[in-house]
Amino acid sequence: MPKIKKILIANRGEIALRIMRTAKEMGISTVAVFSEADRDALHVRYADEAVCIGPPASASSYLDQDKLIKVCKDLKVDAIHPGYGFLSENAGFANKVAENGLIFIGPSASAIETMGSKLAAKAAVAKYDVPLVPGTEKAIDDIPEAKTIAKEIGYPILIKASAGGGGKGMRIVEKEADFEEQMNRAISEAKSAFGDGSVFIEKFVTSPKHIEFQILGDQHGNIVHLFERECSIQRRHQKVIEEAPSSCLTPEVRKAMGEAAVGVAKACNYYGAGTVEFIVDNELNFYFLEMNTRLQVEHPVTEEITGIDLVKEQIKIAEGEALPFKQEELTFTGHAIELRVYAEDPANNFLPDIGNLTVYRRPEGPGVRIDDGFEEGMDIPIYYDPMIAKMTVYANTREKAIDRILRAIDEYEIVGIETTLAFGKFVCNHEAFRSGKFDTKFVDEHFKPEYLNLAMTKDEEHVASMLAAHIFETKKAKTSSSNSAVKAESKWKKRAWR
Repeated sequence: MPKIKKILIANRGEIALRIMRTAKEMGISTVAVFSEADRDALHVRYADEAVCIGPPASASSYLDQDKLIKVCKDLKVDAIHPGYGFLSENAGFANKVAENGLIFIGPSASAIETMGSKLAAKAAVAKYDVPLVPGTEKAIDDIPEAKTIAKEIGYPILIKASAGGGGKGMRIVEKEADFEEQMNRAISEAKSAFGDGSVFIEKFVTSPKHIEFQILGDQHGNIVHLFERECSIQRRHQKVIEEAPSSCLTPEVRKAMGEAAVGVAKACNYYGAGTVEFIVDNELNFYFLEMNTRLQVEHPVTEEITGIDLVKEQIKIAEGEALPFKQEELTFTGHAIELRVYAEDPANNFLPDIGNLTVYRRPEGPGVRIDDGFEEGMDIPIYYDPMIAKMTVYANTREKAIDRILRAIDEYEIVGIETTLAFGKFVCNHEAFRSGKFDTKFVDEHFKPEYLNLAMTKDEEHVASMLAAHIFETKKAKTSSSNSAVKAESKWKKRAWR
């Protein structure tokens, strides 16, 4: 297979920039696509070439497959990298890319299709002895039959949409009296979100951890895992903080989960980068949840502890190269933590916020990595995911990584919108997080909006005390100049990490 010379990135924002940077290091030209809302975006300026593909709405721009293919043909592009979100897990798009003589930097359409259906995925991995949560093996819409099955499994149970993710079409049912109503709601929501009302039933594992394994496979049948990521700090079933490695896994459990993850990938003849997700109970029993057939948002924490550029490996795999390492050669060192900095208000049920970044200053220093797509003065658009940046820190121990991310949060200055920075600080200071004794119910069990106000008050008191001390020392040293203290005071700004 020939070397890739030009890549179109069918995405926007920080992930488009992140892919372009690796491509540049590899000597590959890049093409950005953008909507009218992203005309001034950083990924547009960074790319070698950029093309506007439509109005702000995703359906008329980033999701328009025909426009993307046309740009590739017009600019003689070799390959398309879909990033994550948008078309990254669309089997039809992967097929269309191949049919037009282009390389899709990702897995095969058949692998995407198999793992895109939770029921099909469960059926595929069953022969590899991958632990599965007790539940139905097929979609079910007969409520009396479903109610009987739920009773046999035992409450609480989980009703899940077969297609899609992100918590949509998902209902926890605590008792039989609520079953019928929740079943109807799950089916309706699944139809609305995914155009597919298929649902299935699983035993609900109470207080689970959410742990995933990074997979890499080549087109020659070689598959390895690059260890785990802990992703249990979530709101609305979506991740906010991720870390690698997990603080709770023993070497034996890690080995068993890694082998199971490789088995999942083998079940669909997987190649490219992918992630196998598990739920883990308080006794470290683990169960296959799903496979994401793309690059994950949280991939930087894996890169930090392994030293492997996952995007580079994706591109080399797409070119037909074999993996340059075997499982026994892979190791990890240190600890990495990522905070997703969202334009959301954690004091108001994490509702998205929009506005202008009147102040935007990134943290710096050893072990701090910022993946973002914004700069000071830019607007946060209403049309897309509200993530501003991914802040990843690395240190040689988990304790030092926590200290480092707290320092970085304090240095991150964002004014003009509400963000999840204060929430991140709350989490990283919490004893449950520091001890590693937390699960996916962390927000429900430990977080209340008023706790953010307490944190802010302490931070403001600290700034005020420093300001007062500064003014006092200035006046003492320069009593002859009445303007000195005023000038010094004007230089102080309240740090805004709200």
